[in-house]
Parts: sequence; structure tokens; C-alpha cells
Amino acid sequence: MIRTKVIDAIKSTNFGEKILLKGWVRTRRGNKNVSFVALNDGSTIHNIQIVIDNEKFGEEFLKPITTGAAIAVEGMLVESQGKGQTVEVQADTIEIYGTADPETYPLQKKGHTLEFLREIAHLRPRTNTFGAIFRIGHNMEMAIHTFFHEKGFFCFHTPLITGSDCEGAGQMFQVTTLNLNDLPKDKSGAVDYSTDFFGMPAALTVSGQLEGELGAMALGGIYTFGPTFRAENSNTPRHLAEFWMIEPEVAFIEIAENMSLAQEFIQFCVRWALEKCTDDLNFLAQMYDNELIERLHFVVDNDFVRLTYTEGIDILKKAIENGRKFDYTVDWGVDLQSEHERYLVEEHFKKPVILTDYPKEIKSFYMKQNDDGKTVRAMDVLFPKIGEIIGGSQREEDFEKLSRRAKEMHVPEKDIWWYMDTRRFGSAPHSGFGLGFERLLLFVTGMTNIRDVIPFPRTPKNAAF
Repeated sequence: MIRTKVIDAIKSTNFGEKILLKGWVRTRRGNKNVSFVALNDGSTIHNIQIVIDNEKFGEEFLKPITTGAAIAVEGMLVESQGKGQTVEVQADTIEIYGTADPETYPLQKKGHTLEFLREIAHLRPRTNTFGAIFRIGHNMEMAIHTFFHEKGFFCFHTPLITGSDCEGAGQMFQVTTLNLNDLPKDKSGAVDYSTDFFGMPAALTVSGQLEGELGAMALGGIYTFGPTFRAENSNTPRHLAEFWMIEPEVAFIEIAENMSLAQEFIQFCVRWALEKCTDDLNFLAQMYDNELIERLHFVVDNDFVRLTYTEGIDILKKAIENGRKFDYTVDWGVDLQSEHERYLVEEHFKKPVILTDYPKEIKSFYMKQNDDGKTVRAMDVLFPKIGEIIGGSQREEDFEKLSRRAKEMHVPEKDIWWYMDTRRFGSAPHSGFGLGFERLLLFVTGMTNIRDVIPFPRTPKNAAF
């Protein structure tokens, strides 16, 4: 018999039909005559109830069917007489695949803290919370690919091992095959990378953007979707050492069109979640964040406000004059903190915000410079609760300006000669942005710690599992 998934079984009205279910036991309760097993196979937040005649199977056989056990059940699909479900299955045959000792299985029927569940990340996908989060994650990935495919963009794979530091921050994980206990040195005493695997220093990428620009300057519009790495010693609820990035790059568009693309993209993703993840979102809203659904609608139902960084600073300063207190200083030239961004979104405009034209000193070398000589055509999309969710810019297409800015920011041209070539040969206006996948999931799920939206988080002093 072909297995039926729980998600399909609970929607079925084919009462009297025999079906085969396979899954893990969430709970078992009952009396000496009958047992009720809540079975879940990961396809849905909902369990299906299995009704077992104890006398038919015998106490000894049923004893190992405890929380966490994996079983297969053949039985009759019937209309449920109990509350909380519309269908149930009357068991005819049961096969026990794997048991879970109640004394040692850590996911018993009780509340577990998210902190505890991080310690057993290999088992936490079996909980309702993480089942919901990872199903939503799958749906967000499908939404992303669908959006760009329908727009005529091409998925473009950029390297994970690279010799260039896109952000110029130097926070990169080094990749080497050299013997760290006996490093070869050159005459000056520096490490001799000529004998290393790549014959040069190499590291894990912090962004696929620079290579993505090369693709855009040939294919018109591309997007990358892959892991990125930051060796940043930040032990906060918003930082990971390994995370996934979506980075579209588009030829022949400038900053205004880039902003429109970002808004359309993020609204498409959130709308997809509202339409296709209803049960999981309702569960997370009920358990963790009762404003979640309202906040998602806040994004899809509103046009995003567009204003310059300078205008944003003026608004924040006026708020301070009127008695609003912030933990961090507000002055022209500072990088805005999450509290500032959230004020603009949640209190001042009550709409998502796209902030543009940042001071060049706080932005990367590749961003297009404005005529004022002080600002660049950067843009950040700001959301309620989390602040910045997307960062992007129009890229500098002028060779001389880009070369001069790279020197100012100490980015060696010998490391990016290939990137500079796109400004030598057929340069054109182009723009792009980056969205951290886990930041998107934080917003869509209502979770507050980024470690809880990725299956196996990598953070300082933690590479378990």
C-alpha cells in the first residue's frame, strides 16, 4: 500500500478507505481498553489521531509506542467523534520501526525552552515550533526562486572560496591545506602561500556580490542564493558566522528601480508566506508572537516610504528634542542602529521605510557616489521589529571613481582587477541588493533569535552538529 502523508489524510473525506500512515508518536494516552496516539510525519503542524484497540494488539506489543517512537499504521480513515480533529484512523496493523526510551528521550510532552532546544539541534526539528519554522523556510526559498524566475532573472552560482574580500572588513575564514604546525615562510618571514593548494591566500566568501555583478553585466539580471561566512566575533541574537544570502544584480537599472525591485520582492515573499503557510504562521503567532500576522500584513498592505539618510537623521533629532530617548547617539555620519530604524518604521511613518543616500564613509567602496561628494546611492529597507532587512546600492560604473574609492578604502586593485575590468569594457549603470535569508525568516516567523531559524547555527565557539 502507498503511504499517505498526514497533511493529505487530515484533509481527506474518503471515510471508510484503508490508508497507510508512517510517522513519529507525539503522544499516547487512553485507558485499559483503547489508546489514542497523536502521529506526525513532519508534513504539517497538525497531528492525526490513531485509535488503537488495546486488546487486539496486546499490552506488551503496545508498550514501546511512546513519545518519539517511529511507527507505521494501516487502518480505516473515519470521521472523528472527538474534539480537535475531523478525521482519525482506526488501526488494523502497526509496525514499530524505532523506539524512544522515555527515560532518555529529551522531547517528552512538556514545554521546552528555545535555549534548551539549541543544545539538541539534532532533535529539535521534531518539535512543533521547529517543524513550523523549517516548513516556512522551504516556502520562502520556493518564493524567492519563483519571483526571480518569473522576472526573467538567472540563478548564478558564485564561488564560496575566494581571494577577494567584498566588504573590505577582513572578517574572513581562511581556507588552506598548509600544515599549521609547520608553516612555510618566505625570505621576509611571511607565510609562503605559493605552496598552498591555490597558490595564494584564500578564504570563505562574505558575499557573492562582486562575482554577481560580472554575471549581470553579461546576462542582464541574475541572483545568487548561497551560504556566506563572516568571522565576526558577535555573540548576538542577530549574527551568525554562516548564513545564506540572496543577492540580485541587475544591469541598466539605477537606484529608484532598485528600490522598487526590493519592495516588490520582499512583499512577494511575505505574501507567499501568508497564503501558503497559514497553519504554521497561526501556530507561531499563538505560541510566540500574537502580533505576527498583523505585522506581515503591515508589510504587504503598505507602500514603502522612501527618504534620504539626511532626512532620517533630521526626523530622529526632532524626536530627541521632543523627549524621545535612544541608547545610541544620533548625528549625521553615524551608522544607524536598529532602535533608530525601528523608530522611523514603527512610530514615525508607521510604514516600511527605504533609506537612501548614506554618507560614503560608512558604506562600501563599490557604491555609486553622488554629486555632493559626501553621499553614495546606498539603500536599506527597514522593517518593524528587526530594522534593516535588505541592504543594496547602485554600483559605481565609472572606472576612475571606483579605482580612486578602492584606494581610499585600502582595497588592493591587484585583488579586484577582474572586477575593475567590467568598468573598462562596456561599463553600464547597474544595481543590486542583498537579503539575509535568516533575517527574512526571523521576520516571517516572529522568532527573536537568529539561531532559531537555521537548523544548525554556527556562532563563536560553537560548530556542533
